[in-house]
Amino acid sequence: MANPAPGFEQHPGYEVSVEPLQATLSVHLGEHVIAQSTRAVTLLETKHRPVWYMPLEDIDQSIISRTDTDTYCPFKGHATYYTVTLTSGEKAEDAIWTYAAPYDECQNIAGYASFYTNKVDLRIDGELAEKSGPGWQS
Repeated sequence: MANPAPGFEQHPGYEVSVEPLQATLSVHLGEHVIAQSTRAVTLLETKHRPVWYMPLEDIDQSIISRTDTDTYCPFKGHATYYTVTLTSGEKAEDAIWTYAAPYDECQNIAGYASFYTNKVDLRIDGELAEKSGPGWQS
């Protein structure tokens, strides 16, 4: 591997897997659909709630802007963030993140983005996903 994730060596048994989502994933801010995809995936990570990702190109590029926010995951890599701003003035800051150059073990999310479900409404085949946002399972 050219760019292995250090987290897996430090935490044996930790798992990150990505599975195709056999449904339509749509993301809404208020009444506005900001993204929709039939090519979404579900990322399952040890002790975390499921997180859904879709190709970055399936997001309305005209309403998102990259921010200076950057976070790090020892399993996936460095994440960059985007804010959604609608012409109506509605805004969701740092609501979207993406791993532009993920570690080798998570290359299948390169070019994909995810959403904070506590900042936008995420729907899977029309059903509203849990609003708690990603993070540790309780």
